[in-house]
Amino acid sequence: MKKTFYSNGKLFIAGEYLVLDGADAFALPTRFGQSLVIEDGEDKEIEWKSYDYNKHVWFEETISFEEIITNPEVKVENIKSTLIDILHEAYVLNPKFIDESNGFKIKTELSFPRNWGLGTSSTLINNIAQWADVNAFTLLNNSFGGSGYDIACAQNDTPVLYRVKDNFVEPVEFNPDFTDHIYFVYLNKKQNSKSAIYAYNNNKNHHLAASVAKNNKITHDILHAKTLKEFALAVQRHEIHLSNILEMQTVKEAIFPDFDGVIKSLGAWGGDFVMVVSKENPKEYFLNKGYETIFTYEKMILSN
Repeated sequence: MKKTFYSNGKLFIAGEYLVLDGADAFALPTRFGQSLVIEDGEDKEIEWKSYDYNKHVWFEETISFEEIITNPEVKVENIKSTLIDILHEAYVLNPKFIDESNGFKIKTELSFPRNWGLGTSSTLINNIAQWADVNAFTLLNNSFGGSGYDIACAQNDTPVLYRVKDNFVEPVEFNPDFTDHIYFVYLNKKQNSKSAIYAYNNNKNHHLAASVAKNNKITHDILHAKTLKEFALAVQRHEIHLSNILEMQTVKEAIFPDFDGVIKSLGAWGGDFVMVVSKENPKEYFLNKGYETIFTYEKMILSN
């Protein structure tokens, strides 16, 4: 019997870093995502194949049920050991999905390049959680860790407001009439979320409650902006607020100081995608700077 699961990718619009300390996070699910197709197998093992967006196999492995149940220690972490770790944690939460089977043939397929940072791991974890019939937030917490906003996007086809406390997810409306002035540009510079979180924890000041409250106010202003100008100003305030906490330059100061418009880091600062708010189409500006992956809002974001 064939089963198919699918999860949306994500872009973190507001609340990055501070979400870990209870702040509101505003995130958008993307048109890109990952599917997981499961068929019956044999020999108490999983034949696993992962396909990239261009239909190329980027990971292929056979994993025994024994490895999933015992999760043996490895000297060097790799893709296989990480996958076994996720499957093991799913097994701990619900052993039946392994114990009552003879084996599986599994295929995963991404609709975006892995280096884009749209959620290769979170979409996989959410798909595995659906298959194993376990809570995806718990599975994330027990395996990868992280705030969980990406799981909220994986599960929802609308914009979401997310809070770490009790994994609170609120689907929200975000469909202003100025989305044709919002663009997403890929910086082609992968950020390690763990090192970014470490920097945040080192740099966040002692006024945490005030910082969280300020973040929530700005996030609310971004979400409810009525005009392009209001939106741009709120986005700019968010960048300055976090720049002060992280003691880091904003991405605009660091790379695009001559750009006429607002640029915001999304998620880990300095890598993956940025959001660009501009009256004019900024494509030529970024192409001239060597950034070739540019999406309109409509092409990137799952519309609600």
